[in-house]
Amino acid sequence: MRNGRCTKHFPKKFVETTTIDEDGYPIYKRRDNGRTIEKEDIELDNRYVVPHNRYLLLKYGAHINVEWCNQSRSIKYLFKYVNKGHDRVTAAFSQSVNEEDSSAIDEIKMYYDCRYISPCEAAWRIFKFPIQFREPSVERLSFHLPNEQTVIFSDDDPIDDVANRPSIRESKFLSWFEANNTYEEARELTYAEFPLKFVWNKKLKKWEKRRNSIFSIGRIFFVPPGSGEQYYLRMLLNVIKGPKCYEDLRRINNQDHLTFRDACYALGLLDDDKEYIDAIKEASNWGMPSYLRQLFGMLLLSKSMSRPECVWEATWILLSDDILHEQRRILDNPEAELTNDELKNRCLQKLKNLLKGCGRTLYDFPTMPTPVFNEEEFDNTNRLICEELRYNRCSLSKEHEELFAKLTIEQKLVYDRIIKSVHEEKGEFFFLYGHGGTGKTFIWRTLSSAIRSKGDIMLTVASSGIASLLLSGGRTTHSRFAIPLNATEDSTCNTKQGTPLSKLIVKTKLIIWDEAPMIHRYCFEALDRTLRDILRFKDASNLDRPFGVKTIVLGGDFRQLLPIIPKGTRQDIVNAALNSSYLWNHCHVLKLTKNMRLEGNQVDSHLNDLRQFSNWILAIGDGMIGNSVGGIEKVHIPDDLIINNCGDPISALVDSTYPGFLSHCSDITYLQQRGILAPTLDMIESINEYMVSLNQSQPKTFLSFDTICMSDDAFTGLEHVHTPEFLNTIKCSGIPNHVVTLKVGVPVMLLRNTDPSSGLCNGTRLIITRLGNRVIEAKVLSGNMAGQKVFIPRMSLTPSDARISFKFQRRQFLIVVIFAMTINKSQGQSLSHVGLYLKKPVFTHGQLYVALSRVTKRKRLKILVYDDDGEISNEAINVVYKEVFRNLLGE
Repeated sequence: MRNGRCTKHFPKKFVETTTIDEDGYPIYKRRDNGRTIEKEDIELDNRYVVPHNRYLLLKYGAHINVEWCNQSRSIKYLFKYVNKGHDRVTAAFSQSVNEEDSSAIDEIKMYYDCRYISPCEAAWRIFKFPIQFREPSVERLSFHLPNEQTVIFSDDDPIDDVANRPSIRESKFLSWFEANNTYEEARELTYAEFPLKFVWNKKLKKWEKRRNSIFSIGRIFFVPPGSGEQYYLRMLLNVIKGPKCYEDLRRINNQDHLTFRDACYALGLLDDDKEYIDAIKEASNWGMPSYLRQLFGMLLLSKSMSRPECVWEATWILLSDDILHEQRRILDNPEAELTNDELKNRCLQKLKNLLKGCGRTLYDFPTMPTPVFNEEEFDNTNRLICEELRYNRCSLSKEHEELFAKLTIEQKLVYDRIIKSVHEEKGEFFFLYGHGGTGKTFIWRTLSSAIRSKGDIMLTVASSGIASLLLSGGRTTHSRFAIPLNATEDSTCNTKQGTPLSKLIVKTKLIIWDEAPMIHRYCFEALDRTLRDILRFKDASNLDRPFGVKTIVLGGDFRQLLPIIPKGTRQDIVNAALNSSYLWNHCHVLKLTKNMRLEGNQVDSHLNDLRQFSNWILAIGDGMIGNSVGGIEKVHIPDDLIINNCGDPISALVDSTYPGFLSHCSDITYLQQRGILAPTLDMIESINEYMVSLNQSQPKTFLSFDTICMSDDAFTGLEHVHTPEFLNTIKCSGIPNHVVTLKVGVPVMLLRNTDPSSGLCNGTRLIITRLGNRVIEAKVLSGNMAGQKVFIPRMSLTPSDARISFKFQRRQFLIVVIFAMTINKSQGQSLSHVGLYLKKPVFTHGQLYVALSRVTKRKRLKILVYDDDGEISNEAINVVYKEVFRNLLGE
């Protein structure tokens, strides 16, 4: 029985004889009485069980596997099963020896004559894989707290002699300090990296420089998180380079700390709400209290604080610093005073109003105090409905008249069809299909002004945060309807009967959903099931009608990116598309084909160039041009768009997209209109690192705190398996890296929705204006909130990548440098200058089309593309799933 008592005690109870039965199995005898174990007592499925295990077999009805255990280190794991089952061979070799010449025994010859090679070892040797040596070697690195190194001595050694030995103050770890003091190049390495260039001399007990190119991999001894200072010391050893003593490990940003834990906190390696208190205090030196309240609201919305009430109590004075001044100005009384309770109450009222704009309230955070309102101030109505009725009807009515007069004949047909369904409450389902520039957003504005000017409610949502900012009152679909992030075929929205959201949906006349094709069809089906369930109480027949007889208008372009399916095949991606849903059978497709960008007062030559460029991009999106080579579609890139004859390709791409960067690196208008696009993260990281190095500002590096997410009902113990340094190495889409290096003037992009009411969504671009230890100050680069100053704290984020078999969370500034960005992230962005870097080809539907359609002028697009041999080419791979265009015939 593996790891059982029978294996442990078998050699004590039984001894193997030289007798072999007819099947080739050895016969065992009991040591005490010599009784022979019979075959039927010990054989089961070609394995052995001792006789007293017969009771266990009968009791549990299970197979008990008893293995012969020997020195596991002497047998490679790959070949250890040679001792089991059919691979087992028992053989003996003997050689007759003359009594006169006893030295004639050739043990080596006898070994080779009796040698047996199992099939797995034979295959290993045929393919000439290494059998004995392991490369590179691994150097185990010990460490210890001050004066806690291991000392080895005999029991009878006098303790005074042991304490006075010179070697007692020597260890591999302390010698590392000495090497850092001696060798200048050693100060550029962490403890784990040290064996790459240095070797441990066991005899001299010191580190020496390597004399050849052979290297070792360093592995620091593991200690569990509950080990106290030892655990925090180990965390520092994976980060700090070249310390000469323990004090250097505790010195962070030229400030000495008393403990290793304090040093880890200063580096941002620990999870503590004190970080947010320090962030608010740090931001108070830069911004007004209104910005601090926005920062506190952002932390509440992101649920980053484990105990928000403690952060509130520690910072409320800073958050309410302007309230007394405001009250004195309102009362025109410079002597007016407010008590602490009054200041707290008014500050909480402002926080409540701030959260209200994001669809939340302080009551959603049970541990937070709530404001006290006067009776005339208290509003018990549905806040979601009130928000949607706050629009100025008179101004919207005038806006509608102006927009309606500008509609083209094609756009007016679309408008009339949708508005008729709304007025007659037919509850039809539409999809408005059109490429960029055909006026879909213009239609949304006209419809919203028409409906809201009459005091009715309509909801405008989009699949991405950037697209939602272009809509009046826009929200992301997941935040508006509470759609699950990882929807399945049986998912529903987290909306119950009688809630404010369900009441809002009942009163809604129209729902507009922009950029629909990029979302998985399960999200639409989840909304369909939810609306049917909510609206069935209004009319029982609504349970069997699409979207519960609510008028829904989806918009988008199927030439663009489809839903992202990690490691998904072509079939998986097409099956996840909207027009693969059962809802598509009820959909009325409306089309916009006229490019409004071609209408205007442009010079004829420019107009022709724009029309040719637009038609070329559309042909690429439809997969209508290109040559098929081995089943792969390749598109010829015109010579005027190609970057060639360049010694440094990245430098050439940067010069074409960011000309004169050094003199314009702090110009917001210069940065907001430019970007380099690439298909994968590894390509954009190399470009961003190069661009950041060109910025002459002082760099600042931020490290993340990574930890395993523990389930509420079970303790998995994964933190003992997945060490912090392993979690730090994980890179995946949607979360920042463990190490983030930033400079003032560097453009960045948010990686999650933090405050949609302030324009802070997933995809919002900003430029860094100040770097603190706990908070970053930045300005919004684009959109309606361009130029607005915001504070960004570190937040915790759990990646939703299904390829990671466990859940972990990373606390880091949720931003990424965007001199270059992935093509997927660029969808919805409008740029005037684009550089396309195709060191690796595009790999999914619509990527090339999206990248090329970010610009409107041909001369502002430059492409650097490589072939399979790594040479600059003028052909780019284009991936188009033409089957996704089925059922798109317009009405």
